[in-house]
Amino acid sequence: MTGKTVYLAVYDTLADWETGYATAHLTKNGYTVRTVGQTADPVTTMGGLRVRPDIALDRLGEPEDAAVLILPGADLWDTGDDLAPFARAARRFLDRGLPVAAICGATAGLAREGLLDDRAHTSAVTYYLDATGYRGGKHYREADAVTDGTLITAGPTEPVAFAREIFALLGVYEGEKLDAWYRLFKNSDASAFEVLNS
Repeated sequence: MTGKTVYLAVYDTLADWETGYATAHLTKNGYTVRTVGQTADPVTTMGGLRVRPDIALDRLGEPEDAAVLILPGADLWDTGDDLAPFARAARRFLDRGLPVAAICGATAGLAREGLLDDRAHTSAVTYYLDATGYRGGKHYREADAVTDGTLITAGPTEPVAFAREIFALLGVYEGEKLDAWYRLFKNSDASAFEVLNS
């Protein structure tokens, strides 16, 4: 993975808590985070934050500098097809071997797009994805986060595990340091701090 730009999808009702660990530590490790909106108009997150996208989705294309496309959850994933263009962008990334990381409602968007039919994945619960009509139920895993090739999925309560999988896929933290990062932020294990910063 050579790209150093993290593309973070932003849209109204975005679940603020789901991507902060990933984007903060990717930035700390030399990556640039660029927000991608459906248009260039500001969006309002679930927590009431207003975000002005760096670029509109139709300008994203298939960037050569991409490290990963991150799709957070949002109420809009479950209330219509407004966010379907982001799932189609995920298809373009995956087809080119570029990483995609989806959490919470974004997993349902990928399911509707058919991207979970043949890949190991997880989400909130099995019946949440079953309601999309997808055909990937046999590939569902009861896990905090799952990586299959260049696709990462996680449920809404697992932002730390979600970040861990992104770091592992991109080689940001590995081995003992990856484990220490996870123990520090998931379990408040103070002993992990020294390992992480050694």
